[in-house]
Amino acid sequence: MSAGWAEPGCYPITEGVHRIPLQMPQDGLRAVNVYVLETDDGLVLIDGGWHRPDTYRELADALARIGRSAADIHDVFVTHIHRDHYTFAIELRRRHGCRIHLGADEADGLSAIHRLNSNVPDSSLRELRRAGASDIAQRAHAAGIAEPFEPDDWEQPDHWLRPGALAVAGLDLYAVATPGHTKGHMIFQDRDRRLVFTGDHVLPTITPSIGFELGPWDLPLDNFLRSLALLRHDDAQLMLPAHGPTGGSVGQRARELLAHHDRRFEQIAAVVGELGPCTGVAVARALTWTRRDRAFDSLDDFNQMIATCETMAHLDVLVARNVLSAKDADGVEHFERGDGWGHLAAK
Repeated sequence: MSAGWAEPGCYPITEGVHRIPLQMPQDGLRAVNVYVLETDDGLVLIDGGWHRPDTYRELADALARIGRSAADIHDVFVTHIHRDHYTFAIELRRRHGCRIHLGADEADGLSAIHRLNSNVPDSSLRELRRAGASDIAQRAHAAGIAEPFEPDDWEQPDHWLRPGALAVAGLDLYAVATPGHTKGHMIFQDRDRRLVFTGDHVLPTITPSIGFELGPWDLPLDNFLRSLALLRHDDAQLMLPAHGPTGGSVGQRARELLAHHDRRFEQIAAVVGELGPCTGVAVARALTWTRRDRAFDSLDDFNQMIATCETMAHLDVLVARNVLSAKDADGVEHFERGDGWGHLAAK
């Protein structure tokens, strides 16, 4: 991913729409794009950013370039519950009273954050243990405990969103449910200008992580693929993602991501076929990761966690399709060929 897109500033997309990259601490994604839409009543933000000590100054400096201020923001529409999208929206509301809108199916995830009262990725730890990666789970738990947690960053939104038209003066905005990356992920379409704010559902150069959220598992990859299929023929709208450069057809990128996961299913099934009964982490270690085809052991602890959870998400779909079968042994699942082996095209 080119680093140029993450440079601070306020970048025009079209008349009345601007992109502001807000920095992210110690994160390979570098920044999160928030989008500023001019309305009859002031400004709307798509996504809020990560609440850091410098985030308010970054946003204020960017808005000043178009003669506006953070006080002009009256609504923030958040694509999903992850902290790089949600937590700074809370700070903006605290300072200026803007309204926050979040997908209704994120309610369980937000409640889980309140129950845990920490940054411990509890559901991911569950999946790591199920994958036979208790060592990675122990390290992830320790890292989560050590990381500062601010309960005030996780207040309730003003409005739980459902799919459909959004009441924003002067704009033709629609919310579309795209579960997968998280259960309540939404994208927002500006139909007049043929723009789609894709959040983390469709990213231009990387594949969105799957299964990194709190709550029940519920086949997140299957949900993600169904959500991608909704967009696969949408070649008319311009893609405005939360991470990475803007532009390109959202339909084309959706097709590329669907093809990527089809290849990944084939790779994972081949690994299980070669290894015989094996754990999820054994499969993850046999694969390569990122666009650079890095070995699993070369990844840091966080990305080993993500890689293992994504492998489990693929394995679970293959079990649901009867391509593989799974047997539990003391809380660890072992995967092997299923009755439907050889029929990977079955959806």
